[in-house]
Amino acid sequence: MDFVSIRVITGDVERLVGFYERATGVRAVRATEDFAELRTPHATLAIAGTRTVPLFAPGAARPAANHSVIIEFRVDDVDRVHQNLTGLVTDFVNEPTTMPWGNRSLLFRDPDGNLVNFFTPAVGRG
Repeated sequence: MDFVSIRVITGDVERLVGFYERATGVRAVRATEDFAELRTPHATLAIAGTRTVPLFAPGAARPAANHSVIIEFRVDDVDRVHQNLTGLVTDFVNEPTTMPWGNRSLLFRDPDGNLVNFFTPAVGRG
């Protein structure tokens, strides 16, 4: 088994894809107007519109309703990334913080309210 992606359902694919492209610097690959992927070497963030949900199971997912998952990206310098995100991110949950396990972490919400963590691993870990 290989864990490969997380899919976020949104009411506005273009807005959310644009946000993640700017926040990560990764260009999305758009399959249709209802589906795009931001591919990194280790995983993919898939973004799909609400019209895709009935293809799986009607009513199985709702946009902007996540209260349990944090989308995480490893970055080289979380403090520099924080500066770059100022003006794009409107809801920082915390400023760059060194966590008890040593990672430097920046938590914020994307335009749909999903929690996103950009982190730099503790020295010697990673």
